[in-house]
Amino acid sequence: MLRAPAPVGGARILGVGAYRPSRVVDNHELAPAIDSSDEWIRRRSGIATRRFAAPDETLVAMAAAASLKALAHAGVEPQSVDTVILATMSHLEQSPPAAPRLAQQIGAAEAGAVDLGAACAGFCHALAVADGLVRSGHSRYVVVVGSERMSDLVDPTDRGTAFLFGDGAGAVVVGPADTPGIGPVVWGADGARSAVIAHSQPWTALRPADRSSDGPAAWPTLRMDGPAVFRWAVAAVPRIGREALEAAGVDVAELSAFVPHQANIRIVDAAANALDLPPHVAVARDVTDAGNTSAASVPLALDRLLSEGAVEPGGLALLVGFGAGLSYAGQVVVLP
Repeated sequence: MLRAPAPVGGARILGVGAYRPSRVVDNHELAPAIDSSDEWIRRRSGIATRRFAAPDETLVAMAAAASLKALAHAGVEPQSVDTVILATMSHLEQSPPAAPRLAQQIGAAEAGAVDLGAACAGFCHALAVADGLVRSGHSRYVVVVGSERMSDLVDPTDRGTAFLFGDGAGAVVVGPADTPGIGPVVWGADGARSAVIAHSQPWTALRPADRSSDGPAAWPTLRMDGPAVFRWAVAAVPRIGREALEAAGVDVAELSAFVPHQANIRIVDAAANALDLPPHVAVARDVTDAGNTSAASVPLALDRLLSEGAVEPGGLALLVGFGAGLSYAGQVVVLP
């Protein structure tokens, strides 16, 4: 008969950390290439600035910086980490994965390490996996990171995406608790709409037809049907949020914070209104200064709310990630 690890009472977020690249890019810098203006970008997205990573601010380096801050916040030594999960859509190497290098850089060289690809919903997916690993007894401490260099994927002349995305990394440490601190995940996907957010070409398009030559090929960049995504998100995010609250047995009045994926301020505000959040609930609006950082957006926004004192430790936060796939995931968590 197989032996199984002993389960624990619950899992919770023990610490949060973030890394934001040093270079701030405002709308005036991007507007000329898309024949636009600061006013148009702000009205359409709510974004005023975003961060672009320098060459030395690699996806792994940013993830490591955020992870070490989260470990310090949690009071957990890196060598105690069993598992590292890195959510990203902008890692440009098919092999090797980024997570093993991340584990090495943070001093968790013996940990299991895996990349997770669910685009902008990646962090919430990874958090659910970490919760299951800890509660089942398979892992004691799990580092969950969202790290993105979206500036590598975006065509600066594409009017639909050039102004939306930014770079950065956010991380949490998940560990055991006497009672559940991460609610049941509500997740799913709508593959029938997978084309509304997608690269312009697959990576194989870079391979010349004549394998003996090095013919030119366009770099595949992210493309998005913005109106279709907006219509889907304003309906889906409140539904996902309500289902996550119901699954956790939590009333909206019990929340301290709402932290949706930071895609667009209009989506954030529409979801907050649809959920009928009470005035005391802090709504994350990190998108105004960070842009859309895909899998990094939820932990970056969570870190900002905590570091600025907008929410008290121990409160409840509703997290919702959504994006390409179309994939989504949401859960209620106890704040560290």
